[in-house]
Amino acid sequence: MSVRNPMRLVLVRHLWGISESWENAMPRIAAEGFTAIEAPVERYAPAEAARLRELLATHGLGLVAQGFTYGADVDAHLAALRASLSAAAAWSPRLLNVQSGSDTWSHDEMLRFYREAVRIAADQVVPVAHETHRGRCFNTPWATRDLIVAVPGLQLTADFSHWVCVAERLVLDEDPALLQLVADRTVHIHARVGYAGGPQVPDPRAPEWQDEVAAHERWWDVVWRSMAARGLEECTLTPEFGPAPYMHHTPFSNTPVADLWDICAWQAQRQAERFRSL
Repeated sequence: MSVRNPMRLVLVRHLWGISESWENAMPRIAAEGFTAIEAPVERYAPAEAARLRELLATHGLGLVAQGFTYGADVDAHLAALRASLSAAAAWSPRLLNVQSGSDTWSHDEMLRFYREAVRIAADQVVPVAHETHRGRCFNTPWATRDLIVAVPGLQLTADFSHWVCVAERLVLDEDPALLQLVADRTVHIHARVGYAGGPQVPDPRAPEWQDEVAAHERWWDVVWRSMAARGLEECTLTPEFGPAPYMHHTPFSNTPVADLWDICAWQAQRQAERFRSL
């Protein structure tokens, strides 16, 4: 039986892969039903930042800020996290989605980083979500499980496409308890569809990729139900299909096999329709 979902779905368009000017892109983003953008605002020069602020205000678009940690060790990554939070706070975003840590660290180093990251975030107005991403601490479901069990308060951005690529299978179908554990910590979704050979299917509308699409949608349903049970007022969802090398190109001609704008708009509307009937 379908139960009315009390949450709002906020569709977010990432600026990654948009090659045209922001002046041309923003009205199209708004027209396609997005009410926010996702962008690494900390990387913009002051003039760029001012221009973007004006365009967001003009088109009534909110923001999910994107951040990154980097450096030689845990302390450097923590300093980068603080800088990302400081930069994001000036924009009053819905949240900061951060790619954090390094998959080269020991488990003890990961624990030290995330325990301190949770303490840092607790003092901030901007919520922080750490993305499940290759090359980072949350690069596999199992590493993520161990960390979120050990560190209460950690919040996630669920990008399951990375895990499908790393595990080379629709891995979350194997362990419903693990999926539920991850869902219960998720506050933001990157709705890209991965497959065994990579983090992005060539075109999610194609019939040959419907097993992958259906699997990711089963997992997002679990996340949505968890969010509703936790009393969240909104779910932010970014259909984060990206350009090359994520987007496949034909050999020699180097032509994209699909239109990135069309795929992102299609995915946003598909998930909005599914969300309404959840």
